[in-house]
Amino acid sequence: MKPRKVTVAAAAALVLSLTAVGCGSDGGGTSSGGTSSAGKKITVGIKFDQPGIGLKTPDGKYTGFDVDVATYVAKELGHDPGDIEWKEAKSADRETLLQRGDVDFIAASYSITPARSEKVDFAGPYLLAHQDVLIRADDDSITKPEDLNNKKLCSVTGSTSAQNVKTRIAPNAQLQEYGGYSECLTGLENKVIDALTTDDSILAGYAAQPEFKGKFKLGGFKMSNENYGIGVQKGSELKAQINTALEKMVKDGSWDAAIKKNFGPANYKNEPAPQIGVVVS
Repeated sequence: MKPRKVTVAAAAALVLSLTAVGCGSDGGGTSSGGTSSAGKKITVGIKFDQPGIGLKTPDGKYTGFDVDVATYVAKELGHDPGDIEWKEAKSADRETLLQRGDVDFIAASYSITPARSEKVDFAGPYLLAHQDVLIRADDDSITKPEDLNNKKLCSVTGSTSAQNVKTRIAPNAQLQEYGGYSECLTGLENKVIDALTTDDSILAGYAAQPEFKGKFKLGGFKMSNENYGIGVQKGSELKAQINTALEKMVKDGSWDAAIKKNFGPANYKNEPAPQIGVVVS
């Protein structure tokens, strides 16, 4: 009977050993703060159609300031670039994507507003942008916002930017709504319209594209303050972790490098990196 007892004891020890190994190798899932473990996928929402901000290129790559910020943040959360799954975050879908848990965080020219803050939390801000206009480089007739009176002013259908100008600044501006910013740029280049308005960061991203180099310039009018934040689920501990990552990005010079890389060709006069937690009204 002794050999059988030894066999049972050995088997029991083996089971206990395997159980311990299984518990100790549980590297998957998320941490208590909701941060995906290193080596695991993390899903990040960005814009796919904004050059300089967030753009999916024809060869399937992703470029832009928001992409660089998100990649840096993901690295600080323990993820290599290859761990990131990029998901398109259209403006109208951003809160829904976060609330459903379809993404871990969103960096998509996402302005922090009281209404949005009721639905999601924001880390940051990481960029202070302003509503501005893009005009032809050789156009000296628009030097201040009021000069937009009697000018053909373009923005995308459904945007409030052009309407804000007409309501608050230049009531006689002739609004032209196109399906996308690229159509406005074509109209601007062909002198069908006189100016395009939206956030200066978005305008700078378009103007910095090789095909538009030297053709356009920013007005520098600063008609509003747009505090770009990184959206997370309401109550998520990711907010604090992302804030720490953003502070490090500014401190080590990576933030400035990303600004120059994505907006430099447009001579974008960006604001200094904003203070985390301070939203400029």
